[in-house]
Amino acid sequence: MEARKIVVVVEDVDAARTALRWALHNLLRYGDLITLLHVFSPAASRSRSKKKARHLRLEGYQLALSFREICNTNFFNTNIEIIVTEGDQDGLKVGAVVREIGAFAVVVGLHDRSFLYKLAIAHNNIASNFNCRVLAVKQPESPLRKTKSPATLPALDSSTNMDFSQIEIAALQ
Repeated sequence: MEARKIVVVVEDVDAARTALRWALHNLLRYGDLITLLHVFSPAASRSRSKKKARHLRLEGYQLALSFREICNTNFFNTNIEIIVTEGDQDGLKVGAVVREIGAFAVVVGLHDRSFLYKLAIAHNNIASNFNCRVLAVKQPESPLRKTKSPATLPALDSSTNMDFSQIEIAALQ
């Protein structure tokens, strides 16, 4: 079997960590390459200082290292690469990197500030921006907000093998 390239978007939100865990349990095969991709936005001020950009790059790399630790905890010998780059907040840079490396799939944690929503608003067919399978994994509800029935929350384990791409992406369009 040919090794596949799976891109996981690294963000400092629980949904992104959940997406990584889901990919490790449900998508990863032996020999696949996990690319941890973090895209930081340019400095908000008009003066883009090199020092500020260097600091944002370092923070992004440290965040990606924490995601790599999630991989290494339960999945030894996983092929992992880290890419930290500067880009926009509407997902075009993510799409460009995904296309450039020829990814099989991109896995994204879906949350209220997700770039997928911005991309869906700006472009009619967001799937064409990636040229691969897009899996948007939504963070399950917190047990603190659980209703009376314990059956309302799905269990998150390796048997939870759902294809989130069509469910979540369709809702964005």
